[in-house]
Amino acid sequence: MANLIKLRKGLDIKLEGAANETKVNVGMCEEYALQPGDFTGLIPKVVVREGDHVKAGEPLFVDKNCPEVRFASPVSGEVTAVVRGDRRKVLCVKVKADAKQEYVEFGTKDVTKLSGSEVKQALLEAGLFGYINQLPYAVATNPNAEPKSIFVSALRDMPLAGKFDVELKGNEAAFQTGLTALSKIAKTYLGIGLLQVSESLHNAKDVEVNIFDGRCPAGNVGVQVNHLDPVNKGEVVWTVDPTAVIFFGKLFLTGHVDLTRTVAIAGSEVKEPCYADVLVGTPLCVLFDGRLDKKEHVRIINGNPLTGRKDSLEGFLGAHTSEVCAIPEGDDNDEMLGWIMPRTNDFSTSRSYFSWLFPNKKFNLDARVKGGERHMIMSGEYDSVLPMDIFGEYLIKAILTGDIDRQEQLGIYEVSPEDFAVAEFVDSSKLELQKIVRKGLDILRKENA
Repeated sequence: MANLIKLRKGLDIKLEGAANETKVNVGMCEEYALQPGDFTGLIPKVVVREGDHVKAGEPLFVDKNCPEVRFASPVSGEVTAVVRGDRRKVLCVKVKADAKQEYVEFGTKDVTKLSGSEVKQALLEAGLFGYINQLPYAVATNPNAEPKSIFVSALRDMPLAGKFDVELKGNEAAFQTGLTALSKIAKTYLGIGLLQVSESLHNAKDVEVNIFDGRCPAGNVGVQVNHLDPVNKGEVVWTVDPTAVIFFGKLFLTGHVDLTRTVAIAGSEVKEPCYADVLVGTPLCVLFDGRLDKKEHVRIINGNPLTGRKDSLEGFLGAHTSEVCAIPEGDDNDEMLGWIMPRTNDFSTSRSYFSWLFPNKKFNLDARVKGGERHMIMSGEYDSVLPMDIFGEYLIKAILTGDIDRQEQLGIYEVSPEDFAVAEFVDSSKLELQKIVRKGLDILRKENA
């Protein structure tokens, strides 16, 4: 029987434009791209050249520090470009898709008869191992790490996030196979939400199922790790996106790499928000084609409004992205009398606006920060929305001052940048908390290397 864990801290931000549970057919695109930047901590080494022909499942690049970790092409076709940025940083590898897709055959496998090392080897050969992340540092892990446990969170509760229940339909067997495979490596925890009713989640085998009852960010895997199996210095915990679990399951069931994922196309600027089954690396212009009310003064987000990255229609779907959003940029707003108005259409956590009188109202928020960065205020704002057993404000101060010993004492090994997304939203100091945490983790990782 599943364990119930109640969380009292957090904040649900209700936005207009959540995807309806209907799917549209996007079809195959002309070109796809895999982006090394989607895999945090990776130093990419491209192993293909322009003009090469690859099959779906063949590697496009590898981790320079760990070459056995490959990253598979989502489609078969001709490599058309290796796009580089400043200091020759690899931004993406583009592949022009064949009309008829060809796959590398890895052979089907019965995961119940595999050992943990055999599961690792199968994922490495297929170029899927890089989809596994780890705590501490919130980076892509390496096969030499020995995790004490593995966490999968099927609860997505960020604003406008795509519901995993929609993606799970038709993929139940692959999801269970992926969970069984992970359980061969280490004890595996599956976190779900109180309102998720899928039997495949509640009755999942070979894993410990935990139900989280609470507001956002209860679905963050870092929050679940903190409550079930906290990370101490010297320990490693693997975290896996539930979509990646489906990728793993399809590999063992079919014998080839299938990077198809269900993505929510959402946001208040989207006409008829919906879901679509697309491959990793699909062009965003295809996903938003004919679905935007306007193309000017619109913020395109690769991900959800809190943790996603600003993008454009020339971008490509991220490897870990479960939703793409379009919200107002806000740069064309001209508000009469500004803050003195009642602002019933603006969201506030402090009852500064009269919108608090409408608790179930959905808001059409834009991308403006509405204020400038200022000195950090020790007001308890972070702790009120951070359901973790850490002192968030003190941890941020330790990172800003570079006090590594203090960071370790305050639990930096347990957190990832996304855990501070809601705190960043409510922060009256307007600090970019996720960037601060990411910088702190990168420095700590370098110091401990």
